Amino acid sequence: MLEVKINNTMGRKLVGLFSLVILALVGLAIRITWINVNDGKQYERIVLNQNQQQYESRTIPFKRGDIRDRNGTILATSDKVYNLILDCHVVNTEFKDEDGNIVNSYVDPTVSTLVELFGLDEGEIRGLLSDEKTMDSPYVVLVENMSIFQKQKFEAYTDTSSEENEGLTDAEKKRRKNIKGVWFEEDYLRVYPMNSLACDIIGFSDSDNQANYGIEGYYCDTLNGTNGRQYGYFNDDADVEQTIIDPVAGKNVISTIDVNIQQIIRSAMEKFIQKYSNGPRGEKAAENIGIIVMDPDTGEILGMDSSQWYDLNNPRLYTKEEFQQMPDEQYEQIKDELPEMWKNFCVSDSFEPGSTFKPITVAAAMEMAAADNRDSYYCDGIEQIKNATLHCIAYPGEHGTMNLESALKVSCNDTLMQVGARLGVAGILKYQELFNFGMKTGIDLPGENSGVLHTEEGMGEVELATTSFGQGFTCTMIQEAAAFSAVVNGGYYYKPHVVSAITDSSGAVTEHVDSVVERQVVSTAVSNQVREWLGEVMEPGGSGETANVPGYSLGGKTGTAQKVDPDTKAYGDDYVVSFIGCAPLEKPEVVVYVVVDTPNAEDQGSSIYAQEITREIFIELLPYLNIFSGDPAATEAYIAQLKAAEQSDGAQQADGAEQAEAAEQSNAAQQAVPETADSEALAVPES
Repeated sequence: MLEVKINNTMGRKLVGLFSLVILALVGLAIRITWINVNDGKQYERIVLNQNQQQYESRTIPFKRGDIRDRNGTILATSDKVYNLILDCHVVNTEFKDEDGNIVNSYVDPTVSTLVELFGLDEGEIRGLLSDEKTMDSPYVVLVENMSIFQKQKFEAYTDTSSEENEGLTDAEKKRRKNIKGVWFEEDYLRVYPMNSLACDIIGFSDSDNQANYGIEGYYCDTLNGTNGRQYGYFNDDADVEQTIIDPVAGKNVISTIDVNIQQIIRSAMEKFIQKYSNGPRGEKAAENIGIIVMDPDTGEILGMDSSQWYDLNNPRLYTKEEFQQMPDEQYEQIKDELPEMWKNFCVSDSFEPGSTFKPITVAAAMEMAAADNRDSYYCDGIEQIKNATLHCIAYPGEHGTMNLESALKVSCNDTLMQVGARLGVAGILKYQELFNFGMKTGIDLPGENSGVLHTEEGMGEVELATTSFGQGFTCTMIQEAAAFSAVVNGGYYYKPHVVSAITDSSGAVTEHVDSVVERQVVSTAVSNQVREWLGEVMEPGGSGETANVPGYSLGGKTGTAQKVDPDTKAYGDDYVVSFIGCAPLEKPEVVVYVVVDTPNAEDQGSSIYAQEITREIFIELLPYLNIFSGDPAATEAYIAQLKAAEQSDGAQQADGAEQAEAAEQSNAAQQAVPETADSEALAVPES
């Protein structure tokens, strides 16, 4: 066996070599420790941002549920978008080059790419990277709500291994690899495809998925889901791993409204606004206009609108920055305008309903056996009750002998005051409560008003008389619509509602919102009788004749109520006029209620303004609902007559505008003549 002998010289060499290895390892350990202490976070962030991925803990937003109409049309949805994020700390990372110089390889490639791909301002980006407030920030939002196509464009540009980028030079590939600190944060943008249509019912949500108005507000918790989370960490092998908790999408809300009916409502309202704008009382056609279309047998709202429109995609009109920079005087002037614009006139504003309340008074009196159509009343045009003089619509004339049927037809206040006296204070208050006046209906919309009624102690003879024909107390449109529906549907009061079902993200129904019958307020016999009389209101000589469409079987009631002057607290010269009707009369399938607050006319005290809108709605709505005319020829002839009259009015307005323009030119020319000049010698345009 060969023996190897190690002499002293060789032993010393081995010990020296071993010592050098130990010293090298110690030096390496010290270097790693130094790097970890001083630059560990820096390198960790660089690793975490490779390939533009954000591996730190972050929120994954949920998708807010859709709002749809009864036919499935999308009214509100959430589109996935991306926020472009700049990690200034990573972009500003500095290294030592081979010569020991401090260099930055990321700033120029990153900035130039953001400018090239997204058109951002180079100065602004460099300002963010150099500003002490943002230079170390890991989260600076450069652009909000970018599309998936913009994100993919960036990813394709920075993927140096793709076939598309095969032809790049090594220098360009190196430059693109140094694009760091840019990533895309997922988010959702609430979108309203119909813009302002049905804005009162839909409402809008903020960027934080909170809402206060419309279905968005009332069903906010239902529409909202639960955010997910993504956790990034290093495992024992120093590899990046992720734990992802998926977000839970919000549920969808299926509304009772019909987009087509909403468009019919909007069209009729726009037509009225065009006709009555710039009238004797200013630019606005009315202070406000409200319309409700309702199914009287279910309480479902098929359509609802008011003239305070706003774009749901841009409801605020002003940005936060504009508000902050706005002068105090301007801010004080407009700060209350937006909430006023966003509220729903049909559920939030209360007013005196006027004669649309008369069917409730008559139905209550018949139900209590306090009055009967065989009873007769005499209208002399005026009632003197204590110190109050109350006029009938016929004043200074009179209606003469009346019964309940004829009183409803011509809207006789005098007769209704006598009927109210028979009902008495207790009786009329009882039926106001049964028909849900003075209380919220419970409709599934925020901001509902309850109105104000007289108390039993506060209702004297005068208050009883005015209440009988719809003045002296206030209600909302939704209260009146629900109450009238109970009068004509057989006597059943349905709770009004705007949502019919809730579905999950896959479309499966998770909850049905059923119609609720709260009570029977009058007998079916009384309902049938009053409804028959409401049909006569639409006949020639009836107060609702203007709203009638020949060939159809309709019923309805007009309303005219004086408004209280806020300064004098007494009735002034302004009016709220209205019309409420149903079709078909024999078995109503739809109720239409129109209110015009302060129409732009010299004489406001006529319900004809509301009737015009109602007629326009009926003409389009009834065929859409498959409610057919009994005399199509008569209906077509009437519609043709209306169109001819509109064309004639339009031509007259055009002629009037030309004459007014010529007169204006003439006046301007005459005013331009010097006082000392001989005007007869000057050429003046003929007016």
